[in-house]
This record gives sequence, structure tokens and C-alpha cells, in this order.
Amino acid sequence: MKFDMGSTALSDLGRSTVGSGEDLGSLIQQLIQAAEPLEGKFNGAGKAAFDTFKVNADEITSALNGSLGAILGGQSGMDSAFGTGDVELEENANQNIGAADFDAARFGAR
Repeated sequence: MKFDMGSTALSDLGRSTVGSGEDLGSLIQQLIQAAEPLEGKFNGAGKAAFDTFKVNADEITSALNGSLGAILGGQSGMDSAFGTGDVELEENANQNIGAADFDAARFGAR
């Protein structure tokens, strides 16, 4: 299995996630406003569910934004880990190259 990812993939994903988080609260408010004309037409459990959603919209938005924030934190941590791993890989390779005896690998050399 081969894993190949560009060096900016996670930071690009992080920027996209930030934009999604900013849009989320606005979309929930738009949903509530779009449903306003239906407010008096619900009965029973449907009305109760809609009223609960409307009353808790800010809490729902906050919870979803918190979840997206946690995702963003994870993406940032992965980006940092991949960047650190890339630097360490280069440093280890350079260190090992410096310590290698390439003359010993030449079969024709004596």
C-alpha cells in the first residue's frame, strides 16, 4: 500500500474546515428562518420537535461548531506531525548518508 500526500494537503483541508465552520451557524439560522412560515402548521410531536430545535438552535450551532473545532484541531495536529516526520526523515537520511561507506559497496574497487 502506498500513501502519497502533498505537503500542503492537511493545511488546505484545515482552511476548508474553518470556512465550513463559519458557514454552519449561518445555515442553521437560515433553516430556522425558512421554516418560519410552517411554524403554526405543525401539530403533536412534529410541533414539539420543531419548537425544541428552534429554542435550542444556538446550542446546536455551538455544539456543531465545537465538533468542527475539534476536527480542525486534529487536522492541525496531523499537519504538524507529518511536517515534523518529513523533516526528521530528511535529517535521518542525511545523517545515515554521511555515515555510509560507499567505497565498500563498489565491487570493482580495491
